[in-house]
Amino acid sequence: MSRDPETDVPGDTPLLGALPESLRAELIAFRRDVHMHPELGFQEFRTTAAIKTRLEAAGLSPRVLPGGTGLTCDIGTWDGVRPMLAIRADIDALPIPDTKTDVPYRSTVPDRAHACGHDVHTTVVLGAGLVLADLARQGLLPNAVRLIFQPAEEVMPGGAITAIDAGVLDGVGRIVAVHCDPRVDVGRIGLRTGAITSACDRLEVTLDGPGGHTARPHLTTDMVTAAARVAVDAPALLARRIDTRSGLVLTWGRIEAGHAPNVIPQRAELGGTVRCLDLDAWRHAPDQVYAAIDEVATLHGAKCQIEYVRGVPPVVNDASVAQLLHDAMESRCGAYAIEDTEQSLGGEDFSWYMEHVPGAMARLGVRRPGDTARLDLHRGNFDVDERAIQVGVELFTAAALIDGGL
Repeated sequence: MSRDPETDVPGDTPLLGALPESLRAELIAFRRDVHMHPELGFQEFRTTAAIKTRLEAAGLSPRVLPGGTGLTCDIGTWDGVRPMLAIRADIDALPIPDTKTDVPYRSTVPDRAHACGHDVHTTVVLGAGLVLADLARQGLLPNAVRLIFQPAEEVMPGGAITAIDAGVLDGVGRIVAVHCDPRVDVGRIGLRTGAITSACDRLEVTLDGPGGHTARPHLTTDMVTAAARVAVDAPALLARRIDTRSGLVLTWGRIEAGHAPNVIPQRAELGGTVRCLDLDAWRHAPDQVYAAIDEVATLHGAKCQIEYVRGVPPVVNDASVAQLLHDAMESRCGAYAIEDTEQSLGGEDFSWYMEHVPGAMARLGVRRPGDTARLDLHRGNFDVDERAIQVGVELFTAAALIDGGL
């Protein structure tokens, strides 16, 4: 039975795995509490405790990850043979101020905000776990499911690596996740097979030279000019040396040099990101980036030090797991609620799980239909239509039931 995306009213016959009205209200309250108390990566102690307490109240046995933040919880009893479906949420916030002024649940922590929707991801996976636990008690869950509440998605190269090292994928055959998308109306999801995000690495460049008086630049290394040429010419070189279809882009977010108008500085710094649409091109990106920057710096007489921090590969949706999410959404809301989505240049450490098991991520619509505000992720005024929580919960519960054979 499909749902009305405007009123969110269930059909006449409750669906197996549907979200009860009483739990829906609780989950909205839970999301608002998490939203009011954002915590940065590997500092999510309060959030972890809140999730653990609620799962234990449902009679479950969550396991906190070794670092003290993040946890996993199995729903049902794994038989040790048939691989489980894992459902992943990220629980950390961003180091930016919450600038919303019209809601009672804005952040209470200065310069911290859930501006990427991780509070919604957390609530959706918690809700799915509670619904599936009730089905398991009734003997209606065909196969065990693992919940993964992962810390530090925003900390490059991502908390997914530490979670995997802790064994969260042991016994898992497939993994699914959602990410809030303010461009998609609530009641809908965006989905695609293949790459849905991009690779993202971090880059720090330091240029050194003798410096001197601005009256005699010919006796110095003109560090400001060298930094400016690296900022402009290195991306241009890469654009001619790497297949443009790979979508590799070097973009600077920081450049610093000098303190006085008549002094050529001895040092300049640049910081930026390398993003790439193609997995193979990403694997070879460091050598290409090093060469381009060093070539430009040398041309201008500057000594160059490069810190290249590997981030995350692209999230590449497996066809069969993407189809699972498609079938789950269609069974709940109808085919009209699924739209094609483009590959984003954003990075997501969910990709690390997919180096080990097939998986897929869907974009969860959080925009109120008809809303013309141009909200975006990583902005202090980011917020969601909370009806998305029910959509996400039922997407995951349906996926678990279909994956189990129901």
